[in-house]
Amino acid sequence: MVLTPHAAIQKSPFKNIYWFSRYLLNTDQYGALGKLKERQLLELVTVLENLASQENFSAEEKFRLLKNTLLTEIENMARRGTKSYILALNLVQRLDKDIHTVEDVIVFCTAVKYVVTPINRAILLVPSDDKKFCETAAKNILDTFGEEKIDSLIATWDDLGVKGCLDAERALVVEEFMRLIENLSALNIPHSKLDDNIIMTAFVQEFERRLGQKRKARGGTSLETVADFIFRYYGFKSTTAPSHFDQDIEVDKWFKCRDGWIVGISCKRTLRERWK
Repeated sequence: MVLTPHAAIQKSPFKNIYWFSRYLLNTDQYGALGKLKERQLLELVTVLENLASQENFSAEEKFRLLKNTLLTEIENMARRGTKSYILALNLVQRLDKDIHTVEDVIVFCTAVKYVVTPINRAILLVPSDDKKFCETAAKNILDTFGEEKIDSLIATWDDLGVKGCLDAERALVVEEFMRLIENLSALNIPHSKLDDNIIMTAFVQEFERRLGQKRKARGGTSLETVADFIFRYYGFKSTTAPSHFDQDIEVDKWFKCRDGWIVGISCKRTLRERWK
């Protein structure tokens, strides 16, 4: 009988590796301990792996010890009486429902070491803006054509920025994926080709989700960045908001005119967040 992909995944001991990774990076429900407590989690993984290698306990005793250690130490990562503690307890309760065997604990450790931590490391290297890919070309456009080609400059900035940032992301994905393959080949616990595929796709799926968040943040600032470049090129110096301005409207730049008036500039690709 040929198993469907879903059935095959459910039979794998690594079936929850994606979900363990998501739990650790979920801010709203579980406090994103995978980002905020990465060092403590890696230390906990070392403890769990050392305990798992001990031969002084029966299989049942070892499981109880591993699970209790995991849940207790995660709870201790947040200070009692805080919102972070409530979210850590949410994670403890979630893991308590999902961890039923020693293998589940090992899969949790694998998620921390080979999915969450590498993605955290790589995300730090992903460009937060597109300036370095665009400024030289933008300056040469204005040097050559002046203000008559500002519309072309903005379009070119957009194209160069998207391509430059995606090329940088792609290089990081390939580098970390290659490292993951090496780590899987050295993994000293039983794992099949299907298990490897489950781990690798969990990594790629979560990495792409995090990259999507970075792209959204970049997209929100790209127009503001090119506008700022144009203002700086022509020597416009920004100022602070006038003292009487107290409206609930986001203004990106303020400029003081020669006649004393102060003009606010708000940059957005759509009017959705500017329309009040």
